[in-house]
Amino acid sequence: MGLYRVTVDTGGTFSDFVYLNEDTDEITVAKIPSTPDDPSRAILSGVELLIAQGVKPQDIRYFCHGTTVGTNALLEGKGVRTGLLVTEGFRGVYEVQEQSRPHGPTIFDIMYDKPSLLAPASQTGEVRERVAFDGEILKALDEDHLRQELRRLQKTGLQSIAVCLLFSFLAPQHEARVREIIAEELPGVSVSLSSEIVPQIREYYRLSTTVINAYLQPILARYIANLEGRLAGAGVDTPQKYIMQSNGGMSTFAATAKKAVATVLSGPAGGITASVQACRTTGFQNLITFDMGGTSCDVALIKDGEPSVSNRGKIEGRDIALPMIDINTVSAGGGTLARVDRFGTLEVGPESAGAQPGPACYSRGGTQPTITDCNLVLGYLGEDNFLGGKMKLDRLKARTAIQTNVADALQMTVPAAAEGIVRIINVKMQEAIKAISTMRGHDLRDFMLLAFGGAGPLHAGRIAEDLGMAGVVVPLYPGVYSAMGLVMSDVKHDYIRSRLTSLAKITEDQINDVFAELAASAKLELAGEDFTDSQIRIEAALDMRYAGQGYEITVPCDVALQPGAIRKLRALFDDMHKQSFGHTAPDEPVEIVSYRLRGVGLVPPVKIPKFAPTGAKLTDAIRETRKAQFDGKVVDCPVYQREKLDVGVTFTGPAIIDQLDCTTVLFPGHAARVDEYRNIIMTMGGA
Repeated sequence: MGLYRVTVDTGGTFSDFVYLNEDTDEITVAKIPSTPDDPSRAILSGVELLIAQGVKPQDIRYFCHGTTVGTNALLEGKGVRTGLLVTEGFRGVYEVQEQSRPHGPTIFDIMYDKPSLLAPASQTGEVRERVAFDGEILKALDEDHLRQELRRLQKTGLQSIAVCLLFSFLAPQHEARVREIIAEELPGVSVSLSSEIVPQIREYYRLSTTVINAYLQPILARYIANLEGRLAGAGVDTPQKYIMQSNGGMSTFAATAKKAVATVLSGPAGGITASVQACRTTGFQNLITFDMGGTSCDVALIKDGEPSVSNRGKIEGRDIALPMIDINTVSAGGGTLARVDRFGTLEVGPESAGAQPGPACYSRGGTQPTITDCNLVLGYLGEDNFLGGKMKLDRLKARTAIQTNVADALQMTVPAAAEGIVRIINVKMQEAIKAISTMRGHDLRDFMLLAFGGAGPLHAGRIAEDLGMAGVVVPLYPGVYSAMGLVMSDVKHDYIRSRLTSLAKITEDQINDVFAELAASAKLELAGEDFTDSQIRIEAALDMRYAGQGYEITVPCDVALQPGAIRKLRALFDDMHKQSFGHTAPDEPVEIVSYRLRGVGLVPPVKIPKFAPTGAKLTDAIRETRKAQFDGKVVDCPVYQREKLDVGVTFTGPAIIDQLDCTTVLFPGHAARVDEYRNIIMTMGGA
């Protein structure tokens, strides 16, 4: 049956699988209920589902996983007990953070509190040592004092320690020795060194990133070991086992277990990779990705075919200084709960029913109404065709949950209450889209909304209309789209070296020397993962700023600069600064702050098939007619089976399109067509 790639994206409600036969390019998909207590159980079930179809375990040659284990532990505060070691006299860096409260709406919140410290003062120790700003050792490491501090910290029951010494990115030897001493004094305690996790300038961001890694690393390491054991037990022993990273690339199980902080956006990053491919197939270069799953909604902006990538981000107010796709996440999914508070106000979210007990209509014990229950009551979902008929939904239980918890309290009918709940969740998701688009100067009329996730295409049409967007694209496999992106992802490793230098005082050869050293590390790591020279791509960039600025712009460049390149880099930096901030200062000196290099291990691309029209009629795709409510009006709505919609067919709403992994709603007044890749292209106003 050929060799297979298997990818899985674990969500809060379902785990999504994509199986690619590399010999035939045939793609099959599956959705299996998640097992939040141990996500690896659902993953094993998905692998065994393929094996049960006759595929030999040894023929699964490639496995990639988008995980939320680290993300959930960080969001829910369920990491391990973490300690922190800092240079003597600098223990306040973590508490002071950026000194001021964050920008945006938070600045108006008079009740604002900073996130609690993952390594509080009682679990922080000081190390007697000192490295100067230029890397010179001013004070040698006092090992005796360090051992005393470790023995004191041992009494707090630490499971992990973050080590962040001043200027260790220039001279890492003290941190390396601290790790050796920790191993002697506190055997079995995990250690994260800032000089390895994020060796770059800016003390607080380096410290925060390292602490988060220490907080998550033991949990992710145990999870990966457990997953690897389950896969081995099933006979899947391929060395090509990867975890998706926040930067949109993959990393091996072993590397991920050491750098857990790089996975905090592991789940949604796969969908962005697939969305970039959608730019090539649909011809739409400007997309807003809209990934609505069971517990959350993730949105990102793709401009001119490229996603927005940041070298620094926040997760629940916690700073992470690693390259990551710029994704905005809100608590809005199919499992989001609705309730009426004691003041008689309707609230929707942020709590979710998750996989257990799930929405009331799942008949697993849930009694509170969710977005999925509302979509079922409104007729957008059917009782008998969920997951291709493999899972039956109970409309009566959904109605009861809405009536008992919302409709009666607000003296409304059940359908009216359901529409109200859906409107509120739509507004929350619209605000998330505005935050990455109009609030950053983008015109949403220039963007299509790419809808995926188990619930995205249910809501996308109305959201795009309300925001005045150009239209909606629903890909062929929207319900497992993030897992589809994992099939298409390359392996990526990021390297950084901070060396503050005046651009006017450095030569192309000096820059090339730094990049050559970083490139050698990248090639060595990728070669260890079985990538040949022809399968490795090196990408380079420089963080640059006007002298004295407190922020940088990342300027792409060649890994080997030619004579005259510095002058061109200066001009490019000025242009990028003007584009970002509206002004430039061509007479001011410019500094290089950090050197960035990315090593990419190129995975064989997936062939996206084109389809030819078969001549089938639109009526051939009608599965049933279902009553559905739109803006208070109940209509007889045709339900199409998506697999039977022919290439080139056009139709207008209202209509519902069912498929195994997802349901799409075409609202009244909207038009749809099926393109040659079997994407559904929806436009507003019947155009």
